[in-house]
Parts: sequence; structure tokens; C-alpha cells
Amino acid sequence: MSIVSVRGLVRHYQQGDITVKALDGVDFDLEPGEFTTLMGPSGSGKTTLLNQIGGLDQPDAGTITIDGTEISKLSSSQLADVRLRKLGFVFQSYNLVPVLSAYENAEFVLLLQGMPPAERKKRVMETLHAVGLQGMEHRRPGELSGGQQQRVAVARAIAGRPALVLADEPTANLDSKTSESLIDLMRTLNAEHGITFLFSTHDPRIMDAAKRVIRMEDGKITNDERKA
Repeated sequence: MSIVSVRGLVRHYQQGDITVKALDGVDFDLEPGEFTTLMGPSGSGKTTLLNQIGGLDQPDAGTITIDGTEISKLSSSQLADVRLRKLGFVFQSYNLVPVLSAYENAEFVLLLQGMPPAERKKRVMETLHAVGLQGMEHRRPGELSGGQQQRVAVARAIAGRPALVLADEPTANLDSKTSESLIDLMRTLNAEHGITFLFSTHDPRIMDAAKRVIRMEDGKITNDERKA
């Protein structure tokens, strides 16, 4: 079964008298374990599509099914539960809670999921170790480099064992060496733990690393290439 199934997805915005077709009849499926990137010029619909799949915005038409659950008709509380239990998010601006430590940021989703304390501690420590942050558990975001903060964001995204991680320009604010390190980390998480990733990016290094590249333009998918 597909992790994501999108059918006939439409999202239009009004800018004055102009109708912007952010998504114009998008169809695609994402299979478990894929490492896929959306690419295209600014305004092509990449981030809008991620936001739709993540349940952060509602489509004007079409359906989105996440891990067997059709989300476009869910109530806000049901949608929040799908995001909590099936999705992880990594943003270019990190979106960490500044007053919480790396441990507490990574733990946050597990608290919301109601995981028992002993299991929660084990999971957080394993996850922080997996992203190379052992020994930095008690540092707050302001005490970490940009690359380390993004690793905390990845830890938070994967700690709850989601079906899918959505990453919107995750390397945009990082230098080239840190970007390569983060991409290697996510490839390892994909290969060794089977975590499914869907990126929106302009970064050619992510495109090179991706197993599948979906090109978008004017709200449409213009090419969908799986690498050998």
C-alpha cells in the first residue's frame, strides 16, 4: 500500500484579480521506503504540495490518502492526530522550541503521543544518537550550530516513528559541508530504518541523493523519474 496517494489535487489562490494555480490536478503515489525530492522553480507548487500532504492546508479539489487514511475530510482534531502519529516535519527554519533542550525538543512528539516515561527516554536517546548528537542532549538551540539544530529537527521528526517525513528545503540555511553531512544522515536513516522521505528543494546534492525526482512547473508534475 502506498504511503501517500494524491488524486486530482487542486489549490488555487487569488492575488488581486489574478488566480494563481498553485496545484493544478496533481496525481502521484509515494511508496514505503522512497527517498524522493520535488524540484522546480519558485512558485511551481512544491511547498504547496508538501503543505497539502502534511495537512497544513486544505485543497480546493482532489483527495490525499496518508498510510490508508483519506485526510481531506477529517475534522481538525482527527487531522492533528494523523500529523502526530503518521507524519514528521523538517523545515528550513528548524522550528525548534528555544527554551527546550535538544532532548526535550526530540521528546515533545512522544509526550503528545502518550508514550510511557521509560520507553520515551530510551527512544529519545536512541534517536539523538542516530543523528550524531550524543553528549549534546541538554543544550538548547541557541547553544547549537545551525547543522546541529537541524539534526535536532530531524530527531524530532523521526522519534515518533512516522510513516513519512516531509522536509521543506532542509539544507537551505546550512553551509555545504553541513548540508552534505545532513543529507548523508537522512540517506542512512532511509536505508537502515526504512524511513520514507519527501523533500522540496533546490539543492542539487539532495537531487543527486534522491532515488526519485519529481519535477513540477505551474502547479503540475511535468516529469517523474526513478533512478536505477
